[in-house]
Amino acid sequence: MSRVALIDDHESVRLGLELACERGGAQSVVFSGSTVGSYLEWRKSARAASADVVVLDLTLGDGTTVTENVTALVSDGASVVIHSVADRPAAVREALAAGAAGIVSKSSSLDDVLDAISTVARGDALNNVEWASAVEGDREFADAQLAAREREVLRLYATGLPLKVVAERLGVAYSTAKENINRVRVKYVEVGRPARTKIDLLHRAMEDGIVTGEGLTGVG
Repeated sequence: MSRVALIDDHESVRLGLELACERGGAQSVVFSGSTVGSYLEWRKSARAASADVVVLDLTLGDGTTVTENVTALVSDGASVVIHSVADRPAAVREALAAGAAGIVSKSSSLDDVLDAISTVARGDALNNVEWASAVEGDREFADAQLAAREREVLRLYATGLPLKVVAERLGVAYSTAKENINRVRVKYVEVGRPARTKIDLLHRAMEDGIVTGEGLTGVG
C-alpha cells in the first residue's frame, strides 16, 4: 500500500481525495494539510517516514512558489504529483522542471487521480494528456545541446532499454554508451534540469521531443 500525502489549501479537495483513497484501498493517506511546511513539520515531529507520493496543488495560499515546494518535497524523498486545474502551463512546466513526476487535472475523475498516484508510486512514468500539453512545443526549457549520438543513446535508454542493449543496438561498447548517458546527465544538470534517475531522463527526452509517449517499453 502506498503512503500518500495530500497538500492543497482547499479542504474540500483534500477530503474528496482522502475518501477516494480509502475507497480504492491501494493508498493510505498519512498526511493531509494546506502547506508543504506543515507536512515537513509533521514529518519531523512524528518522526514519520516520507510519503511515497505527495499530491500537491500547483498554487498554495502561503506565498510559496511551485519550485520551492516541489524541490523541498523531492529533496525530502517523495515523488510529487501535481493536482491542478492545469490552466497555467508555465507554472506546470516549472513544476516539472523542479522534479515533479507528473500532473493530473482536477477535472479528472477520482479513478484517474488514483491511477496516477499508483503509477508514480510504482516508479513508472506518468505520461498523460495534461503532461504532454504542458511541454508540447515548449522552448522555454533550456537547451542541453546534446550531440547526435547522445540523443540516440538517450532515446533508446529512456524508452526502457537496458544500457547493454542500447550499446548492442548501436554497435558500440557498453562503456561508450555509459559515457554518453553520463554526459547527457551532466548537460541537463548544467542547464538546471534534473536528470538523476531514468524517469528524469525520460521526462527530459519527452520535453525535447527526442521520444514520444508511444512505444515505451517500461521505464523504472
